[in-house]
Amino acid sequence: MKRFVTLIVDKLKQEKLFAPQGGPIILAQIENEYNTIQRAFREKGDSYVQWAGKLALSLNANVPWIMCKQRDAPDPIINTCNGRHCGDTFYGPNKRNKPALWTENWTAQYRVFGDPPSQRSAEDLAYSVARFFSKNGSMVNYYMYYGGTNFGRTSASFTTTRYYDEGPLDEFGLQREPKWGHLKDVHRALSLCKRALFWGFPTTLKLGPDQQAIVWQQPGTSACAAFLANNNTRLAQHVNFRGQDIRLPARSISVLPDCKTVVFNTQLVTTQHNSRNFVRSEIANKNFNWEMYREVPPVGLGFKFDVPRELFHLTKDTTDYAWYTTSLLLGRRDLPMKKNVRPVLRVASLGHGIHAYVNGEYAGSAHGSKVEKSFVLQRAVSLKEGENHIALLGYLVGLPDSGAYMEKRFAGPRSITILGLNTGTLDISQNGWGHQVGIDGEKKKLFTEEGSKSVQWTKPDQGGPLTWYKGYFDAPEGDNPVAIVMTGMGKGMVWINGRSIGRYWNNYLSPLKKPTQSEYHIPRAYLKPKNLIVLLEEEGGNPKDVHIVTVNRDTICSAVSEIHPPSPRLFETKNGSLQAKVNDLKPRAELKCPGKKQIVAVEFASYGDPFGACGAYFIGNCTAPESKQVVEKYCLGKPSCQIPLDSIPFSNQNDACTHLRKTLAVQLKCA
Repeated sequence: MKRFVTLIVDKLKQEKLFAPQGGPIILAQIENEYNTIQRAFREKGDSYVQWAGKLALSLNANVPWIMCKQRDAPDPIINTCNGRHCGDTFYGPNKRNKPALWTENWTAQYRVFGDPPSQRSAEDLAYSVARFFSKNGSMVNYYMYYGGTNFGRTSASFTTTRYYDEGPLDEFGLQREPKWGHLKDVHRALSLCKRALFWGFPTTLKLGPDQQAIVWQQPGTSACAAFLANNNTRLAQHVNFRGQDIRLPARSISVLPDCKTVVFNTQLVTTQHNSRNFVRSEIANKNFNWEMYREVPPVGLGFKFDVPRELFHLTKDTTDYAWYTTSLLLGRRDLPMKKNVRPVLRVASLGHGIHAYVNGEYAGSAHGSKVEKSFVLQRAVSLKEGENHIALLGYLVGLPDSGAYMEKRFAGPRSITILGLNTGTLDISQNGWGHQVGIDGEKKKLFTEEGSKSVQWTKPDQGGPLTWYKGYFDAPEGDNPVAIVMTGMGKGMVWINGRSIGRYWNNYLSPLKKPTQSEYHIPRAYLKPKNLIVLLEEEGGNPKDVHIVTVNRDTICSAVSEIHPPSPRLFETKNGSLQAKVNDLKPRAELKCPGKKQIVAVEFASYGDPFGACGAYFIGNCTAPESKQVVEKYCLGKPSCQIPLDSIPFSNQNDACTHLRKTLAVQLKCA
């Protein structure tokens, strides 16, 4: 915080943005105030937040400070909105001199391990943006536009290594269509309205039970922009606006930059779609052989305390792992007399997870979740007469990421008991516990070329807990992004040439019985001609099916109907009036390959009532037989193509969809 405030003040000095009441402030005064408050901070022990607040107040700055989601934010702080539909949920700025700012428009939702896929459609995003600006919005910021990858241990509590993959740019930096293109189009449409939005005043007109028009018009000029909204979530509606009959799909907004011409509808996507492909690399997987090294649970560790130490404070963000060990002496009369009764180890933990070992044997594991960190591990164990050794490997899955009192978040075992003994339940929570931060393989840096030489590697067996795996692979062909598919693995971490690409957790399944994330990004910058890969597997996975893939979005699609408006990319404003850049504004499918690739195959084409999505289209009740031939004529061998809908003949004799508006669905392959 201190450094942050310093940088802000330096920038404000540079730009001369401090302007207190009574005129411009002398830069020396800023320096003086800054130093005075800094001394007070040091002498009185004020918090960083108090220091920053006093600095802003003492300078009496008129520079606005943004604060999210605080309705009564004091001047000069601007209250803002976070969410999905701030055009309807935001109560607005708390002062008339403050702009309406949408600081987080959630393009989907970040995912945590155990989650099903997070989705938000391009249509819903575009609707929310058009709605917000039609109601006097000033700025929208997308969270996230590009989420990227949480390499190493940087992900927050239970958050997946892949972050916000459903944004307009996916984890690999590839454009996710149609989200990327449809958002570009809505902003293009809004840009065509800018004169009316900047200088005009809004009027709201009711056009029907769930329909309305918000019209922005600059008095005394022809500048006019209209936003026609159908808030009925099920049915399309026709409205009459200024003498025009305009069809509005269900829950959509049409944008008319001149109050006459529809250039965009949030529900009708004119941009292309695409589908992501993971292609197994022939080169990288050619000679992919594994070796293994298994860690041994420790016995009788030093650094002893009566009770297990709290896990966050113990590890101090240097590792995910910490060992807890204890031992207990049992007599023959302590053990169960009946053969069908076994002792049970019960560990109540505050999070995030635990692996348990008894007398060197793996007893099992348990973990919490993002919603509920606490959990209880209960496993039947084998105890013996004499000394018994118990080792618990506590682990974390990231640090807390939000909320109040984060310094009071706790993890690790809080109660440890053994049930089923002949002498009753035995509480060993205060039995005296040894501690070790991290595991031996981390200390030896087995994930590096040099560190891997410090142990004896062997041929892999069928898999076991707390096992290191080492292998080599050649750099994949081409220049597409690279990923590793962790098929057959449980939980752990991956290193490439000594650099961690993050945690994996394949056996924590979502309610759909699938891993939340299976593919893990390997940056091309991490790769060499020959590459060392090291896996730390905590729970017994087997790497025999792990493989390297390249990633592309070479499957491109379009789905355009007869009622689609022309793209806003086909319009411009000249001399204050809206003009078309082309003569033909009839509906058409527009497709373009990524990079310098060309269209090499038409994988699907149907003009009729096709259904499905890019990568999985199906022919409906009717289709024009010539659909594929026409698309091949327009597209094959080209980097991009445009297919007018009226170029495809449709036979009325075989038309099972006489009363339906036709749709052209196309799927192409680029290479």
